[in-house]
Amino acid sequence: MKTSSILAACASGLAVQAFSVPRIAQNAAQQVQGFMSPEQYLIELAPGETKWVTDAEKWALRRGISFFDITDTPDLGSVPKTNAAVKFPAHTEHNTTVKSLARNLTKSNMHDHLETFTSFHTRYYKSEYGAKSSFWLLGQVNDTLAHAGALKHGASVKHFEHAWGQNSIIATLPGKTNKTVVIGAHQDSINLFFPSLLAAPGADDDGSGTVTILEALRVLLLNQDIVQGKQDNTVEFHWYSAEEGGLLGSQAIFQTYEKAGRDVKAMLQQDMTGYVQKTLDAGEPESVGVITDFVDPGLTEFIKKVVTTYCDIPYVLTKCGYACSDHASASKAGYPSAFVIESDFKYSDNKIHTTEDKIEYLNFDHMLQHAKLTLGLAFELAFAKF
Repeated sequence: MKTSSILAACASGLAVQAFSVPRIAQNAAQQVQGFMSPEQYLIELAPGETKWVTDAEKWALRRGISFFDITDTPDLGSVPKTNAAVKFPAHTEHNTTVKSLARNLTKSNMHDHLETFTSFHTRYYKSEYGAKSSFWLLGQVNDTLAHAGALKHGASVKHFEHAWGQNSIIATLPGKTNKTVVIGAHQDSINLFFPSLLAAPGADDDGSGTVTILEALRVLLLNQDIVQGKQDNTVEFHWYSAEEGGLLGSQAIFQTYEKAGRDVKAMLQQDMTGYVQKTLDAGEPESVGVITDFVDPGLTEFIKKVVTTYCDIPYVLTKCGYACSDHASASKAGYPSAFVIESDFKYSDNKIHTTEDKIEYLNFDHMLQHAKLTLGLAFELAFAKF
């Protein structure tokens, strides 16, 4: 997730978890070696604006600028598109069902999952911890599908493998057609001062989005039509690896989908759903931030209707810039995408990418609103007549 204000003190980073001296030395050596590596990466800072950078230059830029790392995906978006523009519903159509389901969403589930998820020293995508946290998350998603009985009806969850170690996760709820709705969040975290060494609990960025969509998936599966695959469209939940490295995981997935001709009708990204204190301190009302730049206008308009119908707080329109989260990968591949965040972007969490992105600063009542939004959108579009 993009931030322009992350220069917080990190002196306590080494004390966040007990570490052996040899492990610290080994990680530090790997970090320095990475910074000294002659390898270069091709990043895209704006449409058509690319630049080769070293590893050290890449992370220095990441402290204030978002970008695609297109080193391995330079042709994402190059496949000619023949599909007509997607027409989204004029209004929500399943109010009674969704509101009934939403009463089953719980803050405690999100808190418990996030407590474990943030206990990993870091979820940096090149680290051993990043790989382990991904396997833990895969197990939670599998348990969710199994408990609902969805696996017996063709639902599945799998790792989408990447060369860097931490794999992305895709859960699929097959519908009557291959028309697909994607709900996404990113599972990795980072400490931009020393990615391989310092703690990166990543509670808000994006542990909050990760557990928000997991809870929405659990409650979505309380509906037997969804469990049994009777919805019109296939629904997928994605947890992307390596968002912090330049949207690497989501680019790999959507490049695969693009080349395979997958018919993705909508993609929603939930990145940072739990921090509201700066909004309240500014005297502004608590709200859901609906991103308006580099997104699909039709899908974004429908999301505004979903917020109005299913959430207890309003939305605020805001912007986050180019390549600010994984929805940008879907958009680049030609798929309608949208992004919601915890607040007006200027009031978003400035503790991200540091040792201080901790669970204690998050508001689970606010995360519950994002879960309601996710549940509502997933259910509405699962049955939409595209």
